[in-house]
Amino acid sequence: MGRQKGLDDIRQREWLMAGSETETEEPVELKGLTLDELEEVAESLGLKRYRGRQLASWIYGRGETAFDEMTDLSLEVRRQLCSTARISSLTQVAETRSPNEETVKYLFELGNGMRVETVLMRDGDRRTLCVSSQVGCALDCSFCATGKMGFRYDLTAGEIVDQLLTIRRLHPDRQRPVTHVVMMGMGEPLLNYEAVLKSIRLMNLELGPGLGMRRVTVSTAGHVPGIVRLAEEKIQVGLAVSLNASNDNQRSSIMPINRKWPIAALLDAVRTYTRMGNRRVTFEYVMLKGFNDSDEDAQRLIQLLNSIRCKVNLIPWNPIAGQDYGRPDPEGVERFANILRSGTLTATVRYSKGVDIGAGCGQLFDEVEKSSGK
Repeated sequence: MGRQKGLDDIRQREWLMAGSETETEEPVELKGLTLDELEEVAESLGLKRYRGRQLASWIYGRGETAFDEMTDLSLEVRRQLCSTARISSLTQVAETRSPNEETVKYLFELGNGMRVETVLMRDGDRRTLCVSSQVGCALDCSFCATGKMGFRYDLTAGEIVDQLLTIRRLHPDRQRPVTHVVMMGMGEPLLNYEAVLKSIRLMNLELGPGLGMRRVTVSTAGHVPGIVRLAEEKIQVGLAVSLNASNDNQRSSIMPINRKWPIAALLDAVRTYTRMGNRRVTFEYVMLKGFNDSDEDAQRLIQLLNSIRCKVNLIPWNPIAGQDYGRPDPEGVERFANILRSGTLTATVRYSKGVDIGAGCGQLFDEVEKSSGK
């Protein structure tokens, strides 16, 4: 009986693929399409609109990429889809685990041969996925390895959401799926705005991952128009702003974006976001020993931020090759945090997970380049 079923499955796949090689038009890519778009594709193929919902459930809910596995679609429909559409997926190239198993770094290859890293972090019952939105980054922050790559490529919405779908499929602890997503991997998310926003909506899709908007955080180096635009969307995603300095001269020397949108303009945009989204913003502050970690820096931060609904994440710098910044000692970091707290700011210290495997904040670069032979 089992042998016969296997033969039947082979015949079914052969039948599904029959004639598909004669098609000359480029198949339509389905991963990355919204529910409405999938329904429109179904209609364009002469199918009922509800077939789009079925496709959404298979692609985003179950992570399926093979039409022949979509058993609630008729053989005729599956054969038609095989000849007119495709569902691409990331290819896992490497996986690196920290010794304590709290952090796993995945190296994925895109369809164009470029590669990105995605990091899964475990903390109790919380499973946070750090997702990339670009290959490389154009902003060239001096303390960040990714910026040293320069800009290479904007990921599509499908390639961004597929990082979540692939991790869900590979996740070794399936009863505890990814609970949070942070757009803090490679790239500046607000420079790939449309694809990032679309991917977030796909992550939120009820037929798919069903990840609540409040469980998604978008991180930015300070792209002011993007922050304002995101505020106008009025979606309940979190916003994390990489501040890293207490005055313009200091910030411009390590973050070229500050020369275009200085701190005053950045904070005005943040106020717009907090007002329109009714959400607290997180300011990320990478601490560089002897550069931005003085008591005076802490006092200036209090003056800058005490009128904004926010919290401050202090991140001791994670070493990268070719940079001679220092990492403040734990006592200095805690003193800095206490000064902020005394000024009524909420301040936390975040030692990045996965620093030992090059998966910490600002470290995503070396392994991509080495693995791709560049």
